[in-house]
Amino acid sequence: MIIDEILDMMDDMLDEANAVPFSNKKGVIDLDKMRSCINDLRLNLPDEIRNAKNIVRDRQEIVSDANKEADQIVRRAEERAKVIVSNDEITKAAKQQAVEILNQAQARAKDIRNAANKYIDDILLQSESVLQTSLTDIKKTRQAVRNVPSSAAVQKPKN
Repeated sequence: MIIDEILDMMDDMLDEANAVPFSNKKGVIDLDKMRSCINDLRLNLPDEIRNAKNIVRDRQEIVSDANKEADQIVRRAEERAKVIVSNDEITKAAKQQAVEILNQAQARAKDIRNAANKYIDDILLQSESVLQTSLTDIKKTRQAVRNVPSSAAVQKPKN
């Protein structure tokens, strides 16, 4: 039997149904016949309708799977973003620490240069003082040598 014939039989059963007294558009039909027609309809549904139902079910599964995969992709992307942000923060902190270390090293080098310059200046000042004293002694000795009378003869020792 084809669907159109089954539907015609159901329509005929409705037309032939006995009216229920004192009711509007209600009738009595043979339930077994109606059930039989419905079962025949189910058995004779075209393959396209079954395929359509399967397609709808498959579509829902595909959409569900796609949503799950999309959620996983989003989660992985968020985790990756956190790692990148974390790495970026680590890089920034490392650069900041490097700048601080460089500044400390430059300040220490400046302190060492200043200390070395002061030490050299102190040594040169002491050297200058010693040389000044030596120069003064040399000038005095020279003056003393000039002031020795030239007539004073070197005396020979007596034997």
